[in-house]
Amino acid sequence: MDLNFSEEQIIMRDSVDKLMQKHAPPETIRKLDREQAYPYELYDVWVEAGLLKMPFPEQYGGLGGSVIDMAIIAQVLSYHSADLSMAYGGSIFCGLNLVRKGSEEQKRHWLPKLLSGEIKFSISMSEPDAGSDIGAMRTTARRDGEAWVINGQKLWATGAAARNNFINVYVKTDPSAHYRKGMSLFLVDNQTPGVKLRKLDMLGRRCTGTYEIFFDDVRVPADHLVGGENRGWEVVLSGLQVERVTSAAGNCGAAQAVVDLAVQFAKERKQFGRPIGTNQAIAHMLADMQTEVEAAHTLMWRAAWLVATGKEALREITMAKLFASETYAKVANLGMQIMGGYGYNMEFDMQRHFRDSRASTIAAGTSQMQRNLIAGLMGLKVA
Repeated sequence: MDLNFSEEQIIMRDSVDKLMQKHAPPETIRKLDREQAYPYELYDVWVEAGLLKMPFPEQYGGLGGSVIDMAIIAQVLSYHSADLSMAYGGSIFCGLNLVRKGSEEQKRHWLPKLLSGEIKFSISMSEPDAGSDIGAMRTTARRDGEAWVINGQKLWATGAAARNNFINVYVKTDPSAHYRKGMSLFLVDNQTPGVKLRKLDMLGRRCTGTYEIFFDDVRVPADHLVGGENRGWEVVLSGLQVERVTSAAGNCGAAQAVVDLAVQFAKERKQFGRPIGTNQAIAHMLADMQTEVEAAHTLMWRAAWLVATGKEALREITMAKLFASETYAKVANLGMQIMGGYGYNMEFDMQRHFRDSRASTIAAGTSQMQRNLIAGLMGLKVA
């Protein structure tokens, strides 16, 4: 296993970091978080820099990058803000679903628009009674001539109200069938008549935005069905590996940012005539934090390498997602403790990490679901 980056990957990593330092300095991120504003200008910068093109095949205007390239970008973006990186990841994951499961006509139509920034993509799967239990999905689509008609309600839809956004909505197209045999994926313009969006007031990750969506007789053209009727579960599975590796990479980047903030504070903050970092209790806490972040990185990069080389990696991906998300939440909590009142103050970035990190163990599959999956892969039957 080779975990060394190529020269091109190192240049890319450094370039993305410089881009974020220039266009999303801490004061800008604080302003976006405070105003709960979508990062439109930053998204345009990503488009111009070609970041959206990285993982897509060259034949559709992409750069032909690997999942490792994707993980590098996600790690750097999340180092600056795990929230803002969600705007990037949403469009990418949905676009890659088209690459894997869309028709050739759909790829030629949608991908150039996505990569040029003309449109955005977001995903919507969860419902009030269907989160981890996807089988409880109640939103439906029925065929009506040359269109499909969608009715129902979705919840926790990240980035759904962004300008020029098409919501990738998973619905039941055969209510009588098991969800693995009766679910489909549709691309729905968020300005379509009958679509109602309500932004939810969340504790963290407030810029990209989390929404409740109501569909009231929403008519969607038949060619907006991706992957075929009743084959939505296959689309979900096809994107699972890349999504969870990228999620783990983002959590690793954000966790490292927490450690760096805490170390800097411990070196500068003086109590009883010396920096608090010289106290063994604080120093050992920081040493443990860095060790766990490094362990999370190692799990994540190994999973990314396995995916990039075409090897079976479900167990490694799941472990990486579990450990990286819990590490981010853990070090953010410890970072708050180290910084004391400063960490609790909205003028400092530690509180933002504390808030944003709480979603990491829930989004893209809860920690409990990850543990169930790992146990199952170990041959254990979990009730």
